[in-house]
Amino acid sequence: MAANWGWDAFCQKVKQAGYDGVETALPSSHEERERMTAALREHGLALGILCGYWGDPTYPTHTQGYKTVLEEALPFKPDYINSQTGKDYYSFEQNKALLDLAETLSRASGIPIYHETHRSRFNFAAHITKEFLERIGHLSLTLDISHWCNVHESMLRDQQEAVALALSRTAHIHARVGHPHGPQVNDPAAPEWKNVLEQHLHWWDAVVAQHRTQGKAQLGITAEFGPPDYMPTLPYTRQPLADQWQANAFILNLLKARYAK
Repeated sequence: MAANWGWDAFCQKVKQAGYDGVETALPSSHEERERMTAALREHGLALGILCGYWGDPTYPTHTQGYKTVLEEALPFKPDYINSQTGKDYYSFEQNKALLDLAETLSRASGIPIYHETHRSRFNFAAHITKEFLERIGHLSLTLDISHWCNVHESMLRDQQEAVALALSRTAHIHARVGHPHGPQVNDPAAPEWKNVLEQHLHWWDAVVAQHRTQGKAQLGITAEFGPPDYMPTLPYTRQPLADQWQANAFILNLLKARYAK
């Protein structure tokens, strides 16, 4: 899947690059949602929807807002919903209620909802996520492990038990490469990031191997290198240090070749 950071008429370019689909937040207007649906259909692209609530963080309001965005996404029949769920400062019980809400909607609709490992959300850190996975049997993850590298300021060698559990419960991958001091390297093809890239590949390989062993039909991977300020920039001019499209194309082609069998 290609990550769509703001909707543009880019489906033809996505298809030509070799992606199978697009992961995007729903456009705000009905008209643009119709244009999105028509463009995806025209170019034969699958859809994954990013959902999260970024409004009033007061828990009752957040809960209703989160329920609303999920309910708006379901009629579009995406292959999956990638959810940025809860808050890092909500209690376990509050975040669990949001996860249970998502699971209820998922079961009723038949559309899988995966919960992205993400800074500021309930699963912002490896050890915190471990407790949720141990106590909530239905919880499935979108693994964006780049965030954990940043949060723990390490390549997670001291978090191996928690990481292994997360890999075993991963249903979708966000393939961005993080490092101990940031959630995104400037260019994943650059030689100075070789060891960091290899570590991410090791994690992703484990998920792919598990899905193959279990005979699962499909594993989605979203190439998710973002624009500034995810992309590091030069001072004053704020010019990005690398090309976002090329960074994602590098990951796309690397992983398609790696997992071709």
